[in-house]
Amino acid sequence: MFLFYALPIGLLLGFALGGRASGLANIKFRWGMLAVAGFAVQVILFSGPVSERIGDAGPAVYVASTALVLAAVLANLRLPGMALVAIGAASNLAAILANGGYMPASHAAAVGPDGTVVYSNTRVIESPALEPLTDIIVLPDWLPFTNIASIGDLLIGAGIAIVIASSMRAARRPSAQDDDAPTKPVLEGNSPG
Repeated sequence: MFLFYALPIGLLLGFALGGRASGLANIKFRWGMLAVAGFAVQVILFSGPVSERIGDAGPAVYVASTALVLAAVLANLRLPGMALVAIGAASNLAAILANGGYMPASHAAAVGPDGTVVYSNTRVIESPALEPLTDIIVLPDWLPFTNIASIGDLLIGAGIAIVIASSMRAARRPSAQDDDAPTKPVLEGNSPG
């Protein structure tokens, strides 16, 4: 869900840096369908009816879909910001693998006032492996789509915002300073010989 915050932040940053939205059309994202497939699998996997039916296969499907997204990210490291996305995705995958195919969450972050786990893509695990990489960040309730997040999620969000802003900036309007730049004179005619 942190992606929902990265998009507007990237757009605002891009406009603040003098960028243009048309620059987004110039992003050449390789293996985009692989990333879309990985995200789609996760969205479907974490819906109540599907997660109940898939049972013990859920962790393997989650790991595989996360690996698909990471592969697509690695194919695009040439884009500014994608290295942060890759580090974030790799740290999330490491935490998931180290904890049996689930992203662990702290009890304080994932359990609601009535004692039930609030988020379907996490598991409350006592003393999880790689605990600093797990869902330990509680986003404030006043944010739309509030959720819990990991350090990896924050890195992914920051990287996506940089990809957006840098793409927009690459298409920025020429400044007045660029218009005043001296030009080389064009020589016409034959040179004396």
